Amino acid sequence: MHNQDTVTGPSFSLKNRLGRVLWSVFYVLFFRFTPNPLHSWRSFVLRMFGAKVGKGVHVYPSVKIWAPWNMEFGDHCGIGNGAILYSQGKIHIGQRAVISQGSHLCAGTHDFTKTGFPLITKPIYIGDQAWLAAETFMHPGVTVGEGAVIGARSVVTKDMPAWMVCSGFPCKPIKPRVMEENSRIKAKIL
Repeated sequence: MHNQDTVTGPSFSLKNRLGRVLWSVFYVLFFRFTPNPLHSWRSFVLRMFGAKVGKGVHVYPSVKIWAPWNMEFGDHCGIGNGAILYSQGKIHIGQRAVISQGSHLCAGTHDFTKTGFPLITKPIYIGDQAWLAAETFMHPGVTVGEGAVIGARSVVTKDMPAWMVCSGFPCKPIKPRVMEENSRIKAKIL
């Protein structure tokens, strides 16, 4: 962090703040008001600002991203309209993961036990094939395991295990996520 006392000054360097100003301008001009189907274009704009973006990524136009250079999007993941990726720290979204509308991933907080309330950033990891349902809130430093489903409006304060359906405030594992085989695909193979 640039400054440990957020009362007397900014937490981030001048370079970081200028980068976010430039990103804000590009966001409004070349990202926010693009038509929904232009996922490739928005991926290109994110890459221009340092995001690692895989193939076939679907980031919708009203997704709010604080710092693209702290983002990593796995192949074929999807981020729904209205999601907030508050990437003060790193956020990794795995392959084929879905972040639904209105979800909020927050990779930064403040240490309220110190007089200057210094900023603390912790990475967020969303595993491959995981799904965060609408309006989920993720705390800093949380990992959602591969294939996990997080129920709508859940507040995730700790790591969630792989291939589990989880929900609540605070979010807790409820039951295993069991995937059914697609009988049409199976019939084609036979």
